[in-house]
Amino acid sequence: MAQSQNVSQRLGTAAARIAFTDLADWCAVGVVASLPWSTSATGILIAIWLLCLLPTLDLATIREEVLTAAGGLPVALWLLGAAGMLWADVSWADRIDGLGGFHKLLIIPFVLAHFHRSERSSWVLVAFLISCTLVLAGSYALLEWPQLAWRGYQSFRGVLVKDYTAQGGEFALCLFILLPIAWQMRRSRPWAALGLLLLAALFAANFLYVILGRTALAVSAVLIFMFAFWQFGWRKGGVFLLLAMVIALAVWQSSPFLRGQVRLVPQEIREYESENVRTRSGERIEFWKRSISFIAEAPIIGHGTGTIRELFRRSAVGETGAAATISPNPHNQTLAVAIQLGAVGVIVLYAMWIGHLLLFRGTTLAHWIGLIIVVQNIISSLFNSHLFDFTQGWIYVFGVGIAGGTVLRQRASAAA
Repeated sequence: MAQSQNVSQRLGTAAARIAFTDLADWCAVGVVASLPWSTSATGILIAIWLLCLLPTLDLATIREEVLTAAGGLPVALWLLGAAGMLWADVSWADRIDGLGGFHKLLIIPFVLAHFHRSERSSWVLVAFLISCTLVLAGSYALLEWPQLAWRGYQSFRGVLVKDYTAQGGEFALCLFILLPIAWQMRRSRPWAALGLLLLAALFAANFLYVILGRTALAVSAVLIFMFAFWQFGWRKGGVFLLLAMVIALAVWQSSPFLRGQVRLVPQEIREYESENVRTRSGERIEFWKRSISFIAEAPIIGHGTGTIRELFRRSAVGETGAAATISPNPHNQTLAVAIQLGAVGVIVLYAMWIGHLLLFRGTTLAHWIGLIIVVQNIISSLFNSHLFDFTQGWIYVFGVGIAGGTVLRQRASAAA
């Protein structure tokens, strides 16, 4: 009788674990689908996802992921950020607020662990593409009917929700996810491949003709080189790049908006240097210059977590124009970490990026998606602190975790 009860309990526990695992899959779909649209919905769904996930994991599984470079280095960076609160010369409220940017890194081992066993990563990918396609449709609708009473972001045309930097980054990711899928389908399903290529072209046209994110443009320039050699090899890749250069020249000639935005950069820099005017490019240079001076004052372990705003406030006293700007964000991920955690923090940050790049050495679609997510984050973090930003940071966490878990599952299947 007792043996029968034990068997029943085990079966009940197994059924509950399967049910929670299924719920975690659906919650992950919801998280990724909500990312282009809403911060509050994403936050709520992440919390629900964790509640569904935790009963399905044991300490040994989490330990296994944390002991890898891909899962452990993000945790190490968070631990260093937590330790940095101890030597920060600001209020505890500022220290806690500063650590908030690091929190999402703790989720990476959990996403890796879940998708190491789940076979539904393709669901999440489809959800992200559909969600971004709806944002794309809304962007073109706002461009076509600017008289609409509701506009998601009135300062910029064609931006439905959030901001043009987030939208451009999402659209660039979709472009370089769709390209290899379309290429792989060209023979088996040629009409579907053509449709995906047209959708990819619409994503590209949006950030080239409608609302240019200069960060998305820089990322796309790097990713087009990577795609050429990853997909076609060195010889055919060179031919592909020549074709891409011809297309880029045609886009440059046909897009006054693109030319104007690119030519605006040196103009903004001149205005900043000659007149101390607050421009987008000028402010970045100002932030970087002041950040380097902060780092020079505490190069090894930094000023502590949460000190960026206070350091900028102190340096702005008595200044005018761009030099008087106070920011909690130096618009560069390396500088954001170095100011707070010094060279030690930068070493851990770059070790994490390298660890994730190494995880995605391979030729499958999962390898490619993980690779472009990491490269996008590294390139965009030259101009922004995207690991600490909400949308871009969570795209990195779930993108690396889902693609990484899929790669690990594929390796395990191949070794079996």
